[in-house]
Amino acid sequence: MGFSILKTRVAQEALGRMLAGYLRLVQRTNRFVVEPADIYDRVRPDLPLIIAMWHGQHIMIPFSRPDWMPACSLVSRHGDGGFNAVALRQLGIGAIRGSGALGKKIREKGGASAFLAMLKRLKASETMVLTADIPKRARIVGPGIIQLARASGRPLHPIAVVTSRRIDFKSWDRASIGLPFGRGAIVVGEAIHVAREADEATCEAARLALEAGLDAVHARAYALVGAQDPGAGLRQARLAAESAAPGAAP
Repeated sequence: MGFSILKTRVAQEALGRMLAGYLRLVQRTNRFVVEPADIYDRVRPDLPLIIAMWHGQHIMIPFSRPDWMPACSLVSRHGDGGFNAVALRQLGIGAIRGSGALGKKIREKGGASAFLAMLKRLKASETMVLTADIPKRARIVGPGIIQLARASGRPLHPIAVVTSRRIDFKSWDRASIGLPFGRGAIVVGEAIHVAREADEATCEAARLALEAGLDAVHARAYALVGAQDPGAGLRQARLAAESAAPGAAP
């Protein structure tokens, strides 16, 4: 296996610091509108929260954290997770290393230990920020974030952060990164509560409500900056592909 200098700790530290510096520039040079305008006053008594985002939004989400809100994020163990964790640290956000997954992959991606770590951080009054969908299944809420809300009893809020000037990548999650000197929108959805005694049907209803909430805040945020969500339709395309795959249930 080849060695990559970009995977060294020194390189990851440097890349993370550069990313954090760039994001500060984007935040300072964009005029952000927050909707609802009083959302931070409304949620402050309910801390800590669970903040849900779609994959592809993770680069922009730090803009939404007020200084008085202690927060921690779930960051992948692989790929760009190393320098993302450094960037988050520079921006005042903690990191738990692990990824969402299904079936047998949960253990290898650190999902179980990360889940326990997130519960511990929530108990210590830190808001948790994590993607609702898992890798390669864009815009489909996985069960993990719903179970975290159920086990912790904390309210779950969908969020979108977008800018009018940005780069949209042709990745599986249609990731975006903002550019300086534009307009921005931060849109937060209504809280979703999952009771500790919630059964499977109730958890599924909450999962679908979170999908709808995330779709709604993204559509609104992009509308506020005069654009369209490049990831709209990804869920339908993925579900159609899965249903057409050999061995799929009729």
